[in-house]
Amino acid sequence: MANVLAGDIGGTTTRLGVFEPDPSRPRIVAARTYGTTDFGGIAGIVSEFLRDAGVDARSLAAACFGAAGPVIGGVAELTNTPVRVDASAIATDVGLARVSLLNDLEALAYAVPALSKDEVHVLQEGRGDPAGTVAVIAAGTGLGEAALYNIGGRRVARATEGGRADFAARTDRDIVVLRELTLKYGRAAVEHVVAGVGLVHIHQALHRSCRAGIDFSRADAPASVSAAALARTCPACVDSLDVFTEAYGAEAGNLALRTMATGGVYVGGGIAPKILPALTSGQFLSAFRAKAPFTRMLELIPIKVILNADAGLLGAANFCFLS
Repeated sequence: MANVLAGDIGGTTTRLGVFEPDPSRPRIVAARTYGTTDFGGIAGIVSEFLRDAGVDARSLAAACFGAAGPVIGGVAELTNTPVRVDASAIATDVGLARVSLLNDLEALAYAVPALSKDEVHVLQEGRGDPAGTVAVIAAGTGLGEAALYNIGGRRVARATEGGRADFAARTDRDIVVLRELTLKYGRAAVEHVVAGVGLVHIHQALHRSCRAGIDFSRADAPASVSAAALARTCPACVDSLDVFTEAYGAEAGNLALRTMATGGVYVGGGIAPKILPALTSGQFLSAFRAKAPFTRMLELIPIKVILNADAGLLGAANFCFLS
């Protein structure tokens, strides 16, 4: 089979790559990252990338893009960015033979079987069922959730929009955050808490000062909160990251229950690798497991953090070669 084009279209950035077939897993040939809103549309980004990489669209067997939003009829409206992704239009505008469009978490799920041991960090060893369902959760600009099912011996990914489901408060501090978010948005969604903006929401709901001097109107405020928390230079930031980590673990546990993820839970997205010390502190796992009467079942589910930043691309490429 000829090479394929893969894309990971996020609310902030779009990563594109060309992959060639390989017996073990698709092998990346070229990759670039672009601002999602920088070219007036995804077709413009794809055309720019192919020019940059010196690739003729007609030489590609297929293309697959993972988009951060619900995919209906081959079209996605990004959840957190006013961008429309239309598979048919991209194929026509760029001259691609075949274009598939997946939710970005579906694409990420298709990467799971191809990940090597050094591309994941084990949070909980567990005792996974090799044929069991695998759940994938990823916090970044928003919160994505998906499952990888075993259907007749074939792995099939299905997306959800669980990040927009209602936030379930578990502690007194969560209740304060819930009240503030309800006043601001009319209701509190999970991704108002478990996503980059969640760190800002949590800090502002629970604390009136910040020793780190963070400007919470800036786009990099979430990263500043987590950096100050990990450096332990600001007690309010430490507390905010603690609340965030527990909420992340609790939602991962909810997803494991909803999908019966006996095959494991994979934590992806841009945030997890950056806050790995917080995820390994024990708070994430405690919140994940605290689902009586199913605590023991959740203790047996393997939990792994995806370290490969190109996992979404790999999954989209894998889908091309599998379909």
